[in-house]
Amino acid sequence: MDPVTIETDRLSLRAFTAADVDAVYEACQDEDIQFYTPVPVPYRRADAEKLVGETLPTQWAEDKDYTLGAFRKDTGALVGSYCLTLVSRGVWELGYWAVKEQRGQGFSVEAARALCDWGWAGLDAHRIEWWAMVGNTGSRAVAERLGFTVEGTLRNRGIANDGKPHDWWVGGLLRT
Repeated sequence: MDPVTIETDRLSLRAFTAADVDAVYEACQDEDIQFYTPVPVPYRRADAEKLVGETLPTQWAEDKDYTLGAFRKDTGALVGSYCLTLVSRGVWELGYWAVKEQRGQGFSVEAARALCDWGWAGLDAHRIEWWAMVGNTGSRAVAERLGFTVEGTLRNRGIANDGKPHDWWVGGLLRT
């Protein structure tokens, strides 16, 4: 599938381009993003270049992971990264991170809702899952505002960038 552009009242969600590398690099210097998401640590500019120039375009072409950057319409600033990743037939996982300076303004809910709506309409999804490491209360708040039901906690589900196993929350949103 070719990348799409999704518009909301305040945001434009679109594929990342080479012009976004610096913004992605700067955002991923945030300690929370480095702890709660699987980005390389330390996060180098070369990591952003590879992500934007190789990894994301390949994932779109392979129809397994659709990542869009969300950008403010008023300033053009990067708000965050939002993706739907294929888990199994009809089941997709919603993932996201938000730029530290853009948090707390409802942008993540707006972007993630738009991406989920696109997924319902175009991906034949019947379930969208959300996963977050226990303690990532910002991610959980976004998921709950989107209507996800927190279905449980998985003990020691994954090893974080600190090298230790951590518990994870899992939630689901069903097609209505």
